[in-house]
Amino acid sequence: QVQLVESGGGLVQVGGSLRLACAASGLSFNDRSMGWFRQTPGKEREFVATISMSGGRTIYSDFAKGRFIVSRDNAKNTVYLQMNSLKPNDTAVYSCAAAKWGLIPTAVSGYDYWGQGTQVTVSS
Repeated sequence: QVQLVESGGGLVQVGGSLRLACAASGLSFNDRSMGWFRQTPGKEREFVATISMSGGRTIYSDFAKGRFIVSRDNAKNTVYLQMNSLKPNDTAVYSCAAAKWGLIPTAVSGYDYWGQGTQVTVSS
């Protein structure tokens, strides 16, 4: 059974930082690109960042460039999202996802396993 479990969310002030983690089990982690998405009530999931199997390639959404960093530790089956200079409109539930084999996708349809998500709230 595939499980993706996020942690590290919480309440932070504007300009602060958070580091999210996503621990994966039940799949061949090294063979999957991993992505981060976020969602707010009433809106569709929004792509944040993705990282290739080896970690050698990353793709970011425009709002994440320069502020967020995605990384992975294949020995720990864990992917991370370091978020800096947080803004109120970064408030959302952040979820990690495992990409379909061979892809480094930015679209929701490119992923077939999802975590439950962790809430990030940025207060002003």
